[in-house]
Amino acid sequence: MYVVESKGGAIACMLLSLTLLGTWPALLTLLERRGRLPQHTYLDYTFTNLVAAVIIAFTFGQIGKNTVEKPNFLDQLSQDNWPSVLFAMFGGIVLSVGNLATQYAWAFVGLSVTEVITASITVVIGTTLNYFLDDRINKAEILFPGVACFLIAVCLGSAVHSSNSADNKAKLNSLSNDQNDGTELIPCLFKYRAHINVTEDPENGTTGTKEKAKFGTADFLVELENKRAIKVLGKGTFIGLAITFFAGICFSLFSPAFNLATNDQWHTLKDGVHHLTVYTAFFYFSASGFVIATILNISFLYRPVLNLPKSSIKAYLSDWNGRGWAFLAGLLCGFGNGLQFMGGQAAGYAAADAVQALPLVSTFWGVLLFGEYRRSSRKTYILLGSMLSMFVVAVAILMASSGHRK
Repeated sequence: MYVVESKGGAIACMLLSLTLLGTWPALLTLLERRGRLPQHTYLDYTFTNLVAAVIIAFTFGQIGKNTVEKPNFLDQLSQDNWPSVLFAMFGGIVLSVGNLATQYAWAFVGLSVTEVITASITVVIGTTLNYFLDDRINKAEILFPGVACFLIAVCLGSAVHSSNSADNKAKLNSLSNDQNDGTELIPCLFKYRAHINVTEDPENGTTGTKEKAKFGTADFLVELENKRAIKVLGKGTFIGLAITFFAGICFSLFSPAFNLATNDQWHTLKDGVHHLTVYTAFFYFSASGFVIATILNISFLYRPVLNLPKSSIKAYLSDWNGRGWAFLAGLLCGFGNGLQFMGGQAAGYAAADAVQALPLVSTFWGVLLFGEYRRSSRKTYILLGSMLSMFVVAVAILMASSGHRK
């Protein structure tokens, strides 16, 4: 079994994990914006997420000689360690439910703000729990100012969402006023959108297609609404924020549960039974997440939420549009989670929560790929910059608080 033992190695794991965990949400957002049903996407994603855990278990978990102090993955499967296994499985369940919730929150709140709020809640609650579970191996005088920075980022993230929603509403109202036909906002927009892309050539009598709507314009917002799977125009911001905060609570519990699974702070194992290794715990963690995600998403195929169209297992199996991207997202998330836990076992899970600065990466993809915050107000840009600056400070402080597990 390979073990990360140095502080430098732990930080390297955290940084790589941060990159992977900040990238996979962009891939799922891309598919939703292209119109692929989120149930189909998540079923693909959760399968390769489990594959990543299996790969990690049979490589890092089997490297080296099997000893009592460092048992290999396969040897631990037969041990009487079910209390720790249950902790790992609980962690996998809450993470899977949280990820499933964010898939819907991204449509309402946007990739950047969703990741900021959920990550900040995770740190505020989860990092505090991990600090005490890890017997305070992290430096409290450094750690908790970092937690405070994340808490400020939650408030700034909510403000960014509110300001950006107001900007979008103003753009759409302006488009609606241009029509001046007395209809309600959203129906008018769809009526307008039905022909904004088609123009007539007065000389030849033929039709053509206008240029693609530019990021941040009202035309772009309506065009996106017509393409995407989850329809959000005309719906209140409360729905998205409620889903986001629910996901944040779920995320705040998975790391402490994994910590308990690998270190047995509550002494639930029998004498002589070795703690679960990171790799064994991660296998059970991912397997339970796969099971709950499969059950929920198959039920959502036939009983969809948020007015999504119904689907079926047959329709899912035949839907190969974007399946490769969904598979890649699952692998990125799986390896990202594994690296986070490997770093946390070495330097403390409280410090490993620095990977919750993943919104820095997600915001980059959100702006680059999806045009988030393009043509927004000055107020929105100031709030967005403040939010990201607070995240940079927070991740630096959390990494500086790293300790060393004895």
